[in-house]
Amino acid sequence: MSIAHDAGLRETYAGKWQGLTHEEIIERFGEEYAAWKRGEPIRRGGGELETEVADRAAPVVLESADKLPDDGTLVVVSHGGTIRTTIGRLLGLEPRTWEALGGLSNCCWSVLGEGARGWRLLEHNAGSLPEPVLGDDD
Repeated sequence: MSIAHDAGLRETYAGKWQGLTHEEIIERFGEEYAAWKRGEPIRRGGGELETEVADRAAPVVLESADKLPDDGTLVVVSHGGTIRTTIGRLLGLEPRTWEALGGLSNCCWSVLGEGARGWRLLEHNAGSLPEPVLGDDD
């Protein structure tokens, strides 16, 4: 097992929104926030577009997955927004629909697998491990 860090997986840069609470963003940038929630391509606070986040993060995942052995598993750790946009890009969804995936809650994960027609979302926002299967060979 190897661990690597890649800056392409960092969180979305949100410009002037950085460090503000949800309420402060709505108060100071209400129209911009409403447009973003409608799915319009908005540079939140002058920062990155969601498509730009996917442009830098999805290739990191694809390149890493290409290096796996046939039975390998890739674990990608990032912020929920970056994960959501990357999943949307890998699934081929239109950027305006990525919000439908919802963000990941803390300590939760999504599982993607490769199907005959490309990537498939197998689990999203999962937060508990399945019960272990115990064999009789103790």
